[in-house]
Amino acid sequence: MALAAIIILCIILVLLLALLFASFYFFRVAIVRQPKGFLSASPDLPLDQYGVLIERNMVWFDQQPFEKLEMASHDGLLLRGYYLAAKAPTPKTAILAHGYMGNARKDMAGVAKLYHEIFGYNVLMPDDRGHGESEGRYIGFGWLDRLDYVKWIYFVLNKVGQEAQIVLHGISMGGATVLMTSGEELPEQVRCVISDCAYTSVKDILTHQARQLYKLPTFPLLSIISLICKLRAGYFFGEASTLAQVKKAHLPTLFIHGGEDLFVPTTMLNPLYEASTAPKEKFIVPTAGHGLAYAVDVAGYRQQVRDFLQKFMQ
Repeated sequence: MALAAIIILCIILVLLLALLFASFYFFRVAIVRQPKGFLSASPDLPLDQYGVLIERNMVWFDQQPFEKLEMASHDGLLLRGYYLAAKAPTPKTAILAHGYMGNARKDMAGVAKLYHEIFGYNVLMPDDRGHGESEGRYIGFGWLDRLDYVKWIYFVLNKVGQEAQIVLHGISMGGATVLMTSGEELPEQVRCVISDCAYTSVKDILTHQARQLYKLPTFPLLSIISLICKLRAGYFFGEASTLAQVKKAHLPTLFIHGGEDLFVPTTMLNPLYEASTAPKEKFIVPTAGHGLAYAVDVAGYRQQVRDFLQKFMQ
């Protein structure tokens, strides 16, 4: 009996150690700033379609007289961004939020071109903490970034003036970031929000990816990773809720999603849309995969965004 008990205890200890090892491993995979091989392995990301778009848009970006900006975050990180003044003076300014493991230049140059060349706006494109040229060891998934974007908003007010009119526009993690930001106390100059393919919460998107990419049960693994994230990066997955922030928000919001998005499933759109009690619109591009709504339906996307802006950016 004693031997059997020892064997059982040893098995339990080995399983606990394996679980702890796996938790730290996946914390590094998801949260720590480092190359993410799983993204290229994901069947739900149409990387072949991204390449041509990124290259074309970055050529435009590199030809523009962007002003490089620096700002300190509330917790002491040096954050960097790019500002492009409109060709003609205007108070209208778009603050653009990029996606997971992207950066302003790579991910948002196409949207910046839309606002600058077509709509005539000033454009601010931050590199999120843990991304691009900004400092940060950990990825905030929009939750930590929301406070950074509040500071970027006030940065715009100081640069453009109190007459500024601001739209927040984000894609993927950036879409969640602008929705999370919208639930904070914001100055009246922030007029509206455009969120493209956002997730409902960090817990929800990591649960989805754990099942899709690794075929793993999420309990208790995700709970342990969440605890590690709280201790290391400062937040639990459960508290990082886009849905909860949307319920608090009052800004007019345009929700966009690709109808064939499997990476951030299209099913996450309706809970976000229904949670909003502010003026809201929904735009689904039926054949678009993740982050490709604009590329698949350029004319429709432009018109939808233009019509939305005309209602709330006077």
